Amino acid sequence: MALDFTAVDFETANGFIGSACSVGLVKVRSGRIVETEQWLMKPPAGFDHFDPRNVSIHHITADMVIDAPRVDEKLPDLLDFVGSDVLVAHNSAFDSGVIRAASEASERPVPEIAHLCTVKLSRKAYDLPSYSLPFVAEEAGHPIENHHEALADSVACAWAMIDMAERSGTASVLQTADHYRVGLGLTQAWSPGDALSRATRDAQGWLASGNPLPLQGDFGNWPQEGPNPQPNLDADPSHPLYGQVIVFTGNLSLPRPQAKEMAAQHGAQCASRVTRATTALVVGDGFVPQDLATGRLTNKAKHVLRLRDKGQRVSIISEGEFLQMVGGFGLTA
Repeated sequence: MALDFTAVDFETANGFIGSACSVGLVKVRSGRIVETEQWLMKPPAGFDHFDPRNVSIHHITADMVIDAPRVDEKLPDLLDFVGSDVLVAHNSAFDSGVIRAASEASERPVPEIAHLCTVKLSRKAYDLPSYSLPFVAEEAGHPIENHHEALADSVACAWAMIDMAERSGTASVLQTADHYRVGLGLTQAWSPGDALSRATRDAQGWLASGNPLPLQGDFGNWPQEGPNPQPNLDADPSHPLYGQVIVFTGNLSLPRPQAKEMAAQHGAQCASRVTRATTALVVGDGFVPQDLATGRLTNKAKHVLRLRDKGQRVSIISEGEFLQMVGGFGLTA
């Protein structure tokens, strides 16, 4: 067996997970990068507006893709590049979900996609304050120079996968996943006429109501902590939030009770305060992982760092990372 896989990273134009506007693809054979591709694309027709929030992350504008092919025109090339490989991505449920949702919006069939998440792998392989891709890439020995540039991120993800396989002494993606006890994810095949995913149904609802963006409710008053919903035990165990004990802190762009419901849907147990049971903290107030170096942190985040100093494995997640994990606004990790 050989360490063969395809790493992928998507950038999206707006709150619809299928609004792909850029993709980076990296083919790995026997633990070596042998081929790369990067494309700009116009998102599916009707879902192709560019949200300033997303543009501020990846700096891709509508003008930059005006002469680019539509996603549906590039889907055959993308699927041909991946072939029968396991798709490896940093939060692979998001990236495989981009393919599925873009296919639905374009009414193009898509095959079943097996994927492996380097967020989940890195939590087992490394001990880091944040498992965002820049931290993981640096630990793997290949720091990212242009984070949120699709090819740069997919290359960093590929090197992280290679490094974690080498550290485990395993020779294939499946062996590495087994070593770290991380299961493969599986995105179901879809053909026109099949039931649509929730992401596509929601996006169609936004458009039908005359709203080009996801409805976000009224944030004039910051909500209370709210109840802690029971985790969905039928959620996909390969999702990076599954089995996590998660706490929220700071102002998010959505009500905290709603964030808890979204986390619970993916198998997370939500809590209202940081304890020794906490495994992940989601930080609002515009926090980005780089703030760990500057000390611009909430009291809960500082508490987490103190717990880490005492040996507790707990990670700090930015709101953007969290929303990507739950398919909330299509941001990148």
